[in-house]
Amino acid sequence: MKPSVLRHGMNLWPPFLFAGIHVADIAPDWSHARVELRMRPWNRNYVGTHFGGSLFSMSDPFWMLLLMQQLGRDYYVWDQSGSIDFLKPGRGTVWTRFDVGPDTLAEVRAATAGGAKYLHWFENEIFDAAGDVVARVRKQVYVRRKPDRRPAQGEGAAG
Repeated sequence: MKPSVLRHGMNLWPPFLFAGIHVADIAPDWSHARVELRMRPWNRNYVGTHFGGSLFSMSDPFWMLLLMQQLGRDYYVWDQSGSIDFLKPGRGTVWTRFDVGPDTLAEVRAATAGGAKYLHWFENEIFDAAGDVVARVRKQVYVRRKPDRRPAQGEGAAG
């Protein structure tokens, strides 16, 4: 699937659409994504700020998706764990960016080359229009080479 097709689909996906989550960009090479959460009358909490769950939701699938697309079909990639720290009330449009660079890919590939599972922590910050950090999100992603893509016994990690 092309990143642009996924982006459009996610923007029409009811959980994102009705939460005010907008996928602004996914790089053609799947190396980064930018996501916004727009304030709407139906997605404010009692005190007029973004719901904490909406702030977490805007970060939920992107580390997994970017990593999965860059690693290819030889790997299982799943979200394992996550946490969020709320640092400031979120008002107006807030945004975040996810970057999965070549160093991270090399680290994941090296750690899983022999078939072992690997748990990698990613972190992203959510910013308001003034550039202040509203929340910090941590996600742990599980990665493992699929059994039929692992080296045979005795072949080592090079296969």
